[in-house]
Amino acid sequence: MSRPLLRVNGVEKRYPPAAAQPGRMRAFWQLLMRGRAEGGTRVLDEISFEVRQGESMGIVGANGAGKSTLLKMITGVLAPSSGSVEVHGSISALLELGAGFQPEYTGMENLRMNAGFLGLSRDQIDASLDDILTFADIGKAIDEPIKHYSSGMVVRLGFAIVASVRPDLLITDEVLAVGDESFQKKCIRWVEDYLGGGGTLLMVSHNMYQVQKLCKQAVWLHEGSARAVGDVFDVTQAYLAWHERKDSREQQARPSTSQSICRIDTLELAPPSASGPHSLEMGGRLSVRMRLRSPDDRAPVALVGLVRGDGTPVYGVASDHDGFQAQPARDGSFEIVLEFPELNLLPGGYVVRAHAMDPEGLRVHDTVETEFTVRGKSRALGLVYMPHRWHAGARDPDPDLS
Repeated sequence: MSRPLLRVNGVEKRYPPAAAQPGRMRAFWQLLMRGRAEGGTRVLDEISFEVRQGESMGIVGANGAGKSTLLKMITGVLAPSSGSVEVHGSISALLELGAGFQPEYTGMENLRMNAGFLGLSRDQIDASLDDILTFADIGKAIDEPIKHYSSGMVVRLGFAIVASVRPDLLITDEVLAVGDESFQKKCIRWVEDYLGGGGTLLMVSHNMYQVQKLCKQAVWLHEGSARAVGDVFDVTQAYLAWHERKDSREQQARPSTSQSICRIDTLELAPPSASGPHSLEMGGRLSVRMRLRSPDDRAPVALVGLVRGDGTPVYGVASDHDGFQAQPARDGSFEIVLEFPELNLLPGGYVVRAHAMDPEGLRVHDTVETEFTVRGKSRALGLVYMPHRWHAGARDPDPDLS
């Protein structure tokens, strides 16, 4: 097997303490005696992955996870505190488009200078000039000083210049999220064409749809560590589930049950997961098992809701709506099970929110939640999967959509 185009091996980045003079001196002596400074700020910790020719990898994570720092080390802007970064081939980075432009120079002058910095000869620049200008689509402004450009025009010219070079490895950092919608579409089409021609992509983005669309593999950085590395759907769905649950915990507080009359003793999901949070495949079976308590011998009403991790309601049903009444168990509790034979929720993080209501179904006494994740490879949008089939316009659709 050929060697990887990019190998990141045990990369770590730490910034030594430098707030006060004693801290700077201590860090200096540590560097002299041990070769590294202890303490300080850890930005990245033991990051390892490989990208081979023709592959595409996304890097995802919350703000401050270390994504941009990692890209700067891969491009050589920063040196790792330990570990190594190996790149075998040409590399171009779309990090801060237009950052190297000279505001007093015209767009054309900046175009030629930046294309030269990327390794194009004068003849290659002349040969690519029409394509660059067509891609940028800024018209006569190409002969105006950059300082007169809008931010969108700067982005257009910057991407057009980099797009004229077909490197072995292309690195992007949120650049597909800039510019107007038509320009974003143009950039994505170019990246797809680049990948179709055997190019290799490493991209950072908060747009999970774009990551899933353009990448086959992904790395999830969390507080400087690689929390997950692997298939893009597995990684991005795990990341989204974590994000949704984090938002839910911050925005919602569990109602107090100190004065509950009817209450929920236990809430369990089945079939059980081997380890970690409960998860199931899209379209799989989900059973919600509850054990309820009542101050008398009357059965409480069970209300069960499915909620997306960000709090968006998906579905809810109450036992009395379906004419079902829980039967008492030997210990005086009431056990009730709600089963979804085929749960066609789209992949992501969700919450089962169960309520114990009075026997009349008028008042909520207790609420308990538990989280679960739906796994699957789907780029469909929305909340649920709808069985469907595509047909040519001249053909009548088959009514049997299994």
